[in-house]
Formats: sequence, structure tokens, C-alpha cells
Amino acid sequence: MTRFLPGVIAMAAIVVASNILVQFQLGAHLTWGAITYPFAFLVTDVMNRVYGARAARRVVLAGFVTGVACSLLAAGMERTTLRIATASGTAFLLAQLVDIGIFNAMRHLSGWWKAPLVSSLLGSILDTTLFFSIAFSTSFAFIDRADDVAWANEMVPLLGLGPDAPVWTSLAMADWLMKLALALLALVPFRLIVRNMLRQPSRI
Repeated sequence: MTRFLPGVIAMAAIVVASNILVQFQLGAHLTWGAITYPFAFLVTDVMNRVYGARAARRVVLAGFVTGVACSLLAAGMERTTLRIATASGTAFLLAQLVDIGIFNAMRHLSGWWKAPLVSSLLGSILDTTLFFSIAFSTSFAFIDRADDVAWANEMVPLLGLGPDAPVWTSLAMADWLMKLALALLALVPFRLIVRNMLRQPSRI
């Protein structure tokens, strides 16, 4: 377990930072947490490539536990609700596990970049869809009927310039576009980190 410790620490740090930074707005549709959170996929993929799927799942579990703890500590904050906590935990756990499964299925394909890119993109789609749907869609109002999310369901132009859609869909679209950009950028540190950890460049 000691060899996985850097991954556990990195994942915990990302989750903690994201839980803090999500409180601060970045433009009209994002928070600063949208910049830090996607690197959770980088940590998962590095652990998967170097140590295998089982180790990656342990790191994800550590991140999940950390996230739950953060949600409990932040329970008194104005923007932290049962729906947001449920959405955050569910999206993180399922998206990361899907990422691990896809990466593992593609790990032997030629092209070192295919597994991390495809798994991160598909995991990000699932993460974004689950989080914003559970947190703000009227379909999940049963989770906490006292939580007023009427503001998130107001109809406005998508991302300020598209067809009318609920506010939460613009937030989700902006969030996923950020994940897409960072998934592409993360390929560089993924290659360098894995190469350094394996010390056998030909294996990636």
C-alpha cells in the first residue's frame, strides 16, 4: 500500500482543493473547482498504467472517502446541500470506476495516448451528466424537496448564445468543455509521469 501513497495523497489533495474552490466563481458558468477536479482522472490513469486497475480503485476509494468527509464538514455552508453532496459522491465514484474499466480494456492498444484520453473523456461525460442532473434537474427533486433549485431550471440561452435551455445545462456544458480541454493537456504530464515511474519508456 505504501507505493500507492503518492497517488492517494494526490487524489485526496485534488478532492479537497476542488471542494474548496467550487465555492468561488470563475466567469459566468464555471467555478475554480472545475480546473482542479479533472486532474483526478490523471491520477487514476497514472495509477492504473503503473500499478494496475486494483491499485487505481484503491486510490479512487481514498478520494471518495475524502470527498464524503469534505461534504460532511461543509454541511453548514450555504451552497452545500444534500443533493449536491449526493451528486458529487455518486458522480465521482461511478465516473472514476468507469474510467478505470475503460482504461484497463484499452491498455494494450497501440498508441500510449488512447487509453488515458478515451477513458478520461467518457468518464468526464458520465461525471458531468450525473453531477449536474442529480444536483439541479427537477427529475431528482425527490432527493431533497426542501432544496430550491428553481434558479438552475430557469430557461436562458445555452452558454449565453445558444437555444434556450435550463441554466444547469449551460453549467454542465461549460464544465465538460473544461474537462475536455484538460484531458488533452493532461496527456503531457501523463506521459512524463508514467515514463518516470516505470523508467522504461518503451512500455508506454
